[in-house]
Amino acid sequence: MTTPLQAVLFDADGTLIDTHGLILASMRRVLNGLHGMGLPDEQLLRGVGTPLRDQMLRFAQGDEQLADQLMREYRDDNDLRHDSVVAAFPDTREALELLRAAGLPMGVVTSKLHEQAARGLELSGIAGFFEVLVAPDDWPEHKPAPGPIVHACSLMGVDPHASMYVGDSPYDIQAGNAAGCTTVAALWGMFPREVLQADHPAMECESLMQLARQIA
Repeated sequence: MTTPLQAVLFDADGTLIDTHGLILASMRRVLNGLHGMGLPDEQLLRGVGTPLRDQMLRFAQGDEQLADQLMREYRDDNDLRHDSVVAAFPDTREALELLRAAGLPMGVVTSKLHEQAARGLELSGIAGFFEVLVAPDDWPEHKPAPGPIVHACSLMGVDPHASMYVGDSPYDIQAGNAAGCTTVAALWGMFPREVLQADHPAMECESLMQLARQIA
């Protein structure tokens, strides 16, 4: 990055909040348990980081009625357990405090609907760190398109080219790169290093605290 860093934006699930087990369990129960699809975990999680309906439409092979049913069943199952298990990763709050002390404004750009994402951040005790939250119901484009990240930067009054986007999925890296951000692969999330490296993140970090110490 040739200009001073103006802001840091984050994906939510798998980057700030540890929801891997929750997402996988709901995918298994609905797609394999209720619908007998017999899909391996890798395939169940392949679309994580894109809007839920897009994921379910792929599982439904384009059948919109079935996709809507899968989405309802997934959300019902997920909501039953969400509030009791959702939590930030162990070093998340301390890392965010370090970034805030350095004067770096922060925001969240997620593929989860706004109300659900806001609830997860609140339950995790980190909602107060972020100036903006942009979700699929806030902007017509979705990751891996750059639109929601560019929109978040606009709301914050910062230049995407002087901003950083941190995420754990290839869709995060694709969207951040397309927006012109410095992209950071969150290696503590749901996707393996080699999957993230294929989309050429500018940086890789093993933990959020490692990143915070590097840029704060």
